[in-house]
Amino acid sequence: MSSNDLFLLHQKQSRRRLGIATLALFAVFVLYASQLVKIQAVQADELAQTGFAKRQREVTVPAMRGAITDVNGIALATTVPAFNLTIDQTRIINRKATAKQLAPILKIDQKLVLERLSGNQKFVYLARGVTPQTWDRVSRLKLGGIYSERTTRRVYPYADLAGNVIGFVGTDGHGLAGLEAGLESVLAGKDGLMRYEGGAAGRRIPATDFRTEAAIAGTGVRLSIDRDLQYVAQNALAKKVKEANADWGSVVVLEPATGRLLALASVPTVDLNSPLQSSITDRKNRAVTDMFEPGSTGKLITFAAALEEKVITPNSKIKVPPRLPRPSKVFNDHTPHGHLRLTANGVLAKSSNIGTILIAEKLANPTILHDYFVKFGIGQNTGLGFPGETNGILRTPSKWSNTTFPTMAFGQGYSTNAVQIASVFATIANNGVRMPISLVDGYVGVDGIYQPTAAKTGIEVVSAQTAKDLREMLESVVGPDGTAPSARISGYRVAGKTGTAQRSDQSCGGCYQGFTASFIGMAPANNPSIVVAVIIDNPRNGHYGGVLAGPVFKEVTNFALQKLKVMPQGGKVEKIPATWGR
Repeated sequence: MSSNDLFLLHQKQSRRRLGIATLALFAVFVLYASQLVKIQAVQADELAQTGFAKRQREVTVPAMRGAITDVNGIALATTVPAFNLTIDQTRIINRKATAKQLAPILKIDQKLVLERLSGNQKFVYLARGVTPQTWDRVSRLKLGGIYSERTTRRVYPYADLAGNVIGFVGTDGHGLAGLEAGLESVLAGKDGLMRYEGGAAGRRIPATDFRTEAAIAGTGVRLSIDRDLQYVAQNALAKKVKEANADWGSVVVLEPATGRLLALASVPTVDLNSPLQSSITDRKNRAVTDMFEPGSTGKLITFAAALEEKVITPNSKIKVPPRLPRPSKVFNDHTPHGHLRLTANGVLAKSSNIGTILIAEKLANPTILHDYFVKFGIGQNTGLGFPGETNGILRTPSKWSNTTFPTMAFGQGYSTNAVQIASVFATIANNGVRMPISLVDGYVGVDGIYQPTAAKTGIEVVSAQTAKDLREMLESVVGPDGTAPSARISGYRVAGKTGTAQRSDQSCGGCYQGFTASFIGMAPANNPSIVVAVIIDNPRNGHYGGVLAGPVFKEVTNFALQKLKVMPQGGKVEKIPATWGR
């Protein structure tokens, strides 16, 4: 084949390849054109909606949580504006340098900050609930990839004051313990919602649609607790619990005429601004969650029943033997003695277990005693609404053993919490009428208007005369011949009762191990304005209620009387004999 033929053949093949390429290019063009027509004409609305949906963002706008205040409106828990710090990890330029700058400002370990900065996620939380001042310091660094979102933060101005009562919230701002949890539906309000179009990192695209549903603030709660009285009670109790090397302690301060709690202290307590640094048990409100056998303070119920049923008077003569044999058990008093001739008043003043059993046995039927326990509220919920509250233990007569009746008579064989046993004394202080226990005085709406809670009616447990007789008998306890002279308060008549109960220990299957020391009293005795209960559990340095709990009662009650502006009240103290004969 000549060179000319070869040239013509090559030219022909080139034209064929060019034609094929042109056809292929045209096919690609047609394909792209058809897709473009499909996207822009056929699927335009559908794709636009899909893209819009992907850009849609919904952000919860936290409602301002209602404040918790004391009786005078002083904030014990309040909500303030705050910021959550977020990260777009793909926009962090120098992670190590950024972590080094942020860690001291946020007070977070540098390694943890670096860990949160590392990765390829567009949206990660770096820190939640930081103060506006902290965010201002961070924003001044002008670090790429660090953003903020508005939120709120719960703060507790007095840290551990009434910590076990108030409780605390979680990172989501909802209550986890105490009143914060129990009153969640009242305090929380209703969160709002913010809708907008956002980019990959969640930031709002300027000039796009922006809508919000306004948050509804929560309702404020005003407690009956007085801040200053709470502080005195908590401080006095903490000193004694430490001095006695006890497991825990509680102080309950009640206004008998209304059932209002003016102070409710527990030790150990919890710093509400750092609650997770305390153990779970220390976060509890032990005044309602922990039960104990009241011991001699429970004798008040036995004496109330006997006086009301008219089987004794304060002057009734009781022969108290050294030992009291009963089926399955021989009972003794805490201090060995010979044959004693005590009046009913003397039995109470000396806190004789044997004498109390003998008085209880004067009742026509053992079930009568059980009925009075029920009337006084033992074994029943206080109605305060605290998470984990115990009703205590009160067995029905059908489940009693041979020893149940005599042991219940002097305060063992059943269990109460601190508020329940304080309510028993408040009933006697209130002329025999048991008032429902309350902690909330009222509510403050978003408009700032205060709405008090409705007044509650009481239930008559014993007559006014029985209550008066008991108060006069209880004055003997703080007298020279009583078990708690340390509870006397200069200028005021004081009535009360000590308790030194054997302690039921669940760690050994309910065996008796250690003691629960207590003193519960009222002042002024002739017209009580205040009832104060002091409970100290498992003390290792001493164990008598008069010695350990009496001084705490005195300090708290003395301050309460001054705070409430109760004038010293003298009056003649009815001297009831403690003994008779020779």
